[in-house]
Amino acid sequence: MTAVRVYRDDGPLSRALGRTAGGRLPPLPFTVLAAAATGVLLALGPQPGTRIGPEPAVFAPLVVLLLAGPASDHPHTGRLDWLVPPILRGIEYGYLAVLGDARAVPVPLVYVLLTVLALHHYDAAYRTRQGRRPPRWVRLAGLGWEGRMLFTAFAGLLAPLPFAYAALAAYLGVLSGGESAATWVRHGRAGGVMVDLTKKLSEGVGDGPHGEREKRA
Repeated sequence: MTAVRVYRDDGPLSRALGRTAGGRLPPLPFTVLAAAATGVLLALGPQPGTRIGPEPAVFAPLVVLLLAGPASDHPHTGRLDWLVPPILRGIEYGYLAVLGDARAVPVPLVYVLLTVLALHHYDAAYRTRQGRRPPRWVRLAGLGWEGRMLFTAFAGLLAPLPFAYAALAAYLGVLSGGESAATWVRHGRAGGVMVDLTKKLSEGVGDGPHGEREKRA
């Protein structure tokens, strides 16, 4: 799996569609189309102060999944395929922010959920650059961008949306934060280089043209 595919943060549903398509669909055009469709559906609804129901915005996660999911198995080696993960982040974050605002979710709660997601994605990106990619079970348990969007959309049909936001933030915080902390504690400074600064400084004093005079001083 390439780094760009790790950054996508696909869940089980998106990966299943990707395997079905066999990696033949180019990811960028379908992701851009998914972003445009999300913008249109959010513009049509939900309306502020109304309860979530059979409105266009409820179906946005499903539309995005059907458009962007089948391309998840593509190697993402195209010149502009690196744009796919940030577009997916924009879709997910934007959807959660707009939906939360329209459904009277407290702003601090929306902020907490988006912060947890941002830290989750930052940890995955940083680990990948260090050669330590998140375990597969963590990526699947994190539900993926499509699972989180579907959860918040349809959970609001059964209970007040603030509970769905709080539950998702708590779940992801414990899962991602706990696993990440355990991983970095376990690895510690393995593979790092220890530098004796005192020795380096003492050696550097006598290296220049005035080294001996500096030592005597």
